[in-house]
Amino acid sequence: MTGASVREALEASVDALQAVGVDEPRLDAELLLGEAMGCERSALIADSGAEVPASAARAFGEMVRRRLRREPVAYILDRKGFRNIELAVDRRVLIPRPETELLVDMALELQPASVLDVGTGSGAIALAVADELPACTVTATDTSPGALEVARANAERLGFTDRVEFIEGIIPDKGEFDLILANLPYVAERDWPSLQPEVTQWEPREALLAGADGLDAYRSFIPECGRALTRYSKQSSTTLAVEVGEGQAEAVAALMRQAGFGAIETRQDLAGIERVVIGRVGEAA
Repeated sequence: MTGASVREALEASVDALQAVGVDEPRLDAELLLGEAMGCERSALIADSGAEVPASAARAFGEMVRRRLRREPVAYILDRKGFRNIELAVDRRVLIPRPETELLVDMALELQPASVLDVGTGSGAIALAVADELPACTVTATDTSPGALEVARANAERLGFTDRVEFIEGIIPDKGEFDLILANLPYVAERDWPSLQPEVTQWEPREALLAGADGLDAYRSFIPECGRALTRYSKQSSTTLAVEVGEGQAEAVAALMRQAGFGAIETRQDLAGIERVVIGRVGEAA
């Protein structure tokens, strides 16, 4: 692509990306070329006749080759925006999804003084809550040491190390939380072959798959969460909100009822899918 204009470089890469089945080839190409040239997408569009410098052309060519192998753009750029923050991401963690913002919305709605984020991954939920609720203290857990390394690095870069504590595990042995948020694995094994290569070939499988029907993680977590809350003797009420896959809300709501949660409700994402299941114990129930 040496000596090519921005327009020519984009057209060639868009054709190549489209040929291998990439969903949004132009957007991806613009993001990658903007990264290579050190400018925003808007600048590329405004000056599409500009020549791509040789060093940028080489960098862009390598990034496009990675994208042709269906590596996600977020991993190529080493970052992903989530609400008002930007997170470093790599193959140790899932790439944050827009639907997960519903869990942060729950925190904004309830205005809790303390939040537990279970399965934090890159730290997206925990750090977004810390960013948008300055008075809230946040504890975040994950069973993956690699994920916790990524999350802690994000917290340090964003300046939240004094308000977000990261713990290896699932539910802390002690502590009282007004709100517990969880985005655990919920992909069913039967659905795995139908997912995009960006997911199946690149993202951490253990953070996605949860048994034959996708509910194994919640079958374990929700009863454990219910038992843990009974140990918090001073806790008057706690709300639990979990993200689920399409068609799973009813089964997860039943798990919550069996574990002693009440006042159960669901929230839909922008596609109309029941994406979050909410239950309460104590006075809130």
